[in-house]
Amino acid sequence: MSLNDEIAVARKEIVSDGYDMSIGEVMNLYRDGEIIINPVFQRLFRWDESRKTRFIESLLLGIPIPPIFVFQREDGVWELIDGLQRLSTIFEFAGMLYLPDKTKAPPSVLNGTKFLPSLADKRWESSSQDATDGIDKTLQLAIKRARIRVEILKQESDPYAKYELFQRLNTGGAELSKQEVRNCVAVMLNEEFYKWLTTCSESADFRLTVDQTEYAIAKQSTVELALRFFAFRNVPYQFGFDVHEYLDEAMLQIANSINKDEEGDVFHRTFALIKHALADKAFKRWNGNDFAGMFLMSMFEVVTMGISKNLQAIEAMGLAADEFVTEKCKALWSNELFQKNSGAGVRGTTRLSTLLPMAEKFFRP
Repeated sequence: MSLNDEIAVARKEIVSDGYDMSIGEVMNLYRDGEIIINPVFQRLFRWDESRKTRFIESLLLGIPIPPIFVFQREDGVWELIDGLQRLSTIFEFAGMLYLPDKTKAPPSVLNGTKFLPSLADKRWESSSQDATDGIDKTLQLAIKRARIRVEILKQESDPYAKYELFQRLNTGGAELSKQEVRNCVAVMLNEEFYKWLTTCSESADFRLTVDQTEYAIAKQSTVELALRFFAFRNVPYQFGFDVHEYLDEAMLQIANSINKDEEGDVFHRTFALIKHALADKAFKRWNGNDFAGMFLMSMFEVVTMGISKNLQAIEAMGLAADEFVTEKCKALWSNELFQKNSGAGVRGTTRLSTLLPMAEKFFRP
């Protein structure tokens, strides 16, 4: 199939529409439950007071704002795909934003800006303490009458179109890590799978062995590592496939098909075994005397795959399992194939296609 043919086919998989609406109309849709913001997405609402103020300022000054993207369900309700920060800022300022627990967020208070210093301490409605701290009806109407483009992904589109659209709109931005975007997609795919995956990532044995920083955990590194574990076990990696695109695709495949009981059991037993043998040194470099330094993805991939694929045999070794695991992890650093393909300069595609196939055999008792 030629490139032009591929483009033609892909375009047919996406049915879209779009038109301009007033902010007031969008506010009414939200109030009436006709546009939905997923509660999990709301937890990613991160704009600080300065960015919220600047956005409200843009509306008051008539500065054009980017479009929002929604997915139209069978019942006609719109699910917000992109535009969380902008709409949440408006709804919060107007005192109508619902939190994930169904309570209303306190109305936000603005800061002063370079162009509008008098915005300092302004609210949508005046408070009981100060009759002058609210913006007047004229300015409220100016915000409500501001226009925003709504791009609508129709329900007739390919079933995975909204997930693809969400990733393309959000990946690469400063706000969300790739796994945070992936988490949102997981929620859209199967919220029970998302909850199960995050629960696995919170396992004490797992957290101890992967030894991630608080910042990395906040950016969902542990959830990504748990996903890698299940992805590599259940979806064969194909050489040349971008690692993050592979994880995206693998998640689409396993979200509704993985046996959570069986795979969860293997996950917990694997990391219990690794923790007992090496604790927080499991995925670090062997320097001849000790395992030390930073967490290494190559060690994580080979060690977890090797052990999980030979789990019963290693567990059957009893007290000798700790020594076996430790010696195998040491031996990796004298293995020519591992040394050649685990360095910082090795592409992820090369590392995975070379090292994953060796893992099961290398850890076989």
